[in-house]
Amino acid sequence: MHLFNPWHDLALANFAANYTPPASALQMTEELALLPVWYGEGDAVIAEGKENRSFLDTIKEVLPVSAELISFAEIALHPREKIIPWGWNPALCKKLLSLGASEEQIPTMEELQRLRDYSDRQHAVRLLRELSAQESSFCGESHYFTRVEELLDFLQSTPGDKVLKMPLSGSGKGLIWILGAITDKQVDWCRRVIREQGGVVAEPVLQRVVDLAMEFYLDEGITRFAGYSMFRSAKSGAYMGNELLSDSRIEENLSAYVSIELLHRLRETLLGKLSLYFPSYSGYAGVDMMICKTEEGYAVQPCVEINMRMNMGVVARRFQDRFMGVDGQGRFTVDYFRKPEGALSFHQKMQRESPLTVENGKIVSGYLSLTPVTADTRYSAYIVVAHPPGMG
Repeated sequence: MHLFNPWHDLALANFAANYTPPASALQMTEELALLPVWYGEGDAVIAEGKENRSFLDTIKEVLPVSAELISFAEIALHPREKIIPWGWNPALCKKLLSLGASEEQIPTMEELQRLRDYSDRQHAVRLLRELSAQESSFCGESHYFTRVEELLDFLQSTPGDKVLKMPLSGSGKGLIWILGAITDKQVDWCRRVIREQGGVVAEPVLQRVVDLAMEFYLDEGITRFAGYSMFRSAKSGAYMGNELLSDSRIEENLSAYVSIELLHRLRETLLGKLSLYFPSYSGYAGVDMMICKTEEGYAVQPCVEINMRMNMGVVARRFQDRFMGVDGQGRFTVDYFRKPEGALSFHQKMQRESPLTVENGKIVSGYLSLTPVTADTRYSAYIVVAHPPGMG
């Protein structure tokens, strides 16, 4: 039984059973609840509402989707079914137990604490250092500071802009940008984060050209490669969407900047490192990376962060593999519409201008919303697939 809880990172950082996610995160949870339909491969999805059931019935008429919906009230009827959320945290455990989930379906507090330790950005700092020691062509540096004075010394002695990161926060969140000298307000932020989370990560800002990730699946010490993710992010670091391309097509695109042999060596190294770092973890893990422009040319920053949970890169990878041809290409986007009925207006326009074409259960071209869109919708997840070369 899959469950989409995008507020996971915030709750894991807070680590309180009574944590309440912000209203925006709860709205995203509700409106994108059907996202697991596209990566769960026939498993049940926990979601509420007539709109979700109606949407799923409509999708099944077009694509080979076999997922079934289970309401929160029905969780207690499935005490032996495995629950697979976006990520586990104490607040989610408390909620599911209150809804009748069995203790066997819920991680122990010891397991949750280990997941929190595994999710700390200290591991990304260490991994980047080890990777750079093995491969001199990699770029980037990352430092973990437990004292404000040491952090300020680093900022003053390192030229250029920097980014500071909370050890525990959501992808693209918990960041502040130091453009020139650090301000008093930013120093106060550093003191608070060190007090609450034990340290602050500091990195020089690089000239980013491409965002990518290598996705892995870990099963208690055994790690396998699950595919590439090539994604788009805002200047702030916030996630915007993924390219829908096969792994071979992604490698082809990346080869314009760096050698594929280098990427393969990195992949093999990460298979071993992740097993060593996280021997008791089971689930997806994504290692975010960048291709950057340097004075010597293009170089890979091989570990921006490690996401110890399900992530949008895996959603895009599995969607492309399951519902598109090997040569299919398109974009997966998660969007927020500020204006009332903005999402519905966009949805109707795209349906008119880019109608969906499906052949033999595979999307050939067009627009498809992956979640229901109503007049009240603000968060939308959708794909747009281009016609293959030589067609239409």
